[in-house]
Amino acid sequence: MTSSPTHPVHPGTSRRAAVQAGAVGLLGLGMNHLNWLQAAGGAGGSERAKSVIYIFLSGGLAQHESFDLKPDAPSDIRGEFKPIPTRTPGLHICEHLPELAKRSEQWALCRSLTHSSNDHSAGHHIMLTGRSDIPPGFNPSLPKESDWPSITALAGARFAPQNNLPPAISLPEKLVHRTGRVIPGQFAGVAGKRREPWFLDCAPYNAANYGAFPEYLFHHREGPKEQPLYFRAPNLALPEWLSGGRLHDRLSLSKELNGQRAQLASLGESGGHDRYWEMATSLLTDGKIADAFDVTNAPLKEQERYGRNSFGWSLLLASRLVQRGVRLVQVNLGNNETWDTHESAFPNLKNFLLPPTDRAVSALIDDLRERGLLDSTLIVMAGEFGRTPRIFSIAGARLPGRDHWGAVQTVFFAGGGVRGGTVVGSSDKIGGYPASSPQTPENFAATIYDALGIPQDAHWLDEQGRPNLFYHGAPIPGLIA
Repeated sequence: MTSSPTHPVHPGTSRRAAVQAGAVGLLGLGMNHLNWLQAAGGAGGSERAKSVIYIFLSGGLAQHESFDLKPDAPSDIRGEFKPIPTRTPGLHICEHLPELAKRSEQWALCRSLTHSSNDHSAGHHIMLTGRSDIPPGFNPSLPKESDWPSITALAGARFAPQNNLPPAISLPEKLVHRTGRVIPGQFAGVAGKRREPWFLDCAPYNAANYGAFPEYLFHHREGPKEQPLYFRAPNLALPEWLSGGRLHDRLSLSKELNGQRAQLASLGESGGHDRYWEMATSLLTDGKIADAFDVTNAPLKEQERYGRNSFGWSLLLASRLVQRGVRLVQVNLGNNETWDTHESAFPNLKNFLLPPTDRAVSALIDDLRERGLLDSTLIVMAGEFGRTPRIFSIAGARLPGRDHWGAVQTVFFAGGGVRGGTVVGSSDKIGGYPASSPQTPENFAATIYDALGIPQDAHWLDEQGRPNLFYHGAPIPGLIA
């Protein structure tokens, strides 16, 4: 196991910063709440990537309609889309991903990732935590403290904040089903509430929100849809472990701050406050931070490059965050299990899902490369599972679609030292099961941890002080040089 890193040495605290730090003291925090940050410290070991951007496609990306087409299979398996060549000889992907096809020297695929669940909530939990085993007492409709911790939560616990920003952030919103249930797997679980990821609230939840609004908003059954949705500068809300009681939300925090100016000034004189307190309150009280990440006011050329929609703005924001030292950004492209195309799969993918994804992910690759950050930033893209080999129609559907399939999916990797044009593993002739080099969610998570430079014997401590390993598998072989 790794030795416990020492607490970082902090620069002198300004009066204003100390006032902010004192404000967090009003939340009832003590130094015991910061033990996890002290234990995190530096990563140790050698780093291949400074940061990771984990693009999560809630609902499940269909492998046959993206990166693992089966043109020789029967029509009820291969579907309607045709393969196109990439810049890598012999490597073909979907015709509706033309921009990514032009950039194949920058990315790689694993076509053989497999797990055993066909359930949305369990699949989310598996792919967001990197654990194939479902925890005891798992509830698909309710996140629990007994769930495994998410990759984002553990990455956030491992590293110290930089530039007054948390080390790990999830955006543009929590994953919530249209029924209102919050999806398990995206939280800290047994790692404890103090390790909850920071969620940037950039998109107000809307039960009819499918796709990349406003340009590509749709309804699974009806096609195009218009809703009064908007993307905004992030609401930098406290994680749940910092909230509660009279300071439950930002409004009550603001009222508390306004009512405690004298006390805060007095507290500010004492100095010596922890850097994490300063970071927490700065996120809430410094409007300049929110303004810096208001990507809807970015130069028009930059917005157009990514796409002026929730997918494009989210990945543009992810780029800005890694530029400022955030170590892991989880980007949820589509809420309400947007990618779960049970009906009208082909028009919905063709018209509403693949185009903004192709554009935004390609722009992210180009943006990071031009800034000299692609080699130090690993981009990964996955959903909770793939699609069933056979296409079929559900009752009442106008057009055919898919069903859930954990047995195989394709996972996308770019940057971070990835061997461009590489394909690890394969699926069988109908895209139903791995045919070679099967990989697990544990291997997937290990690839992320390894890219961040987390040693394979590293551990984190649970609420009872018991050590738990980050790694439950080896990194996917052959992906990274």
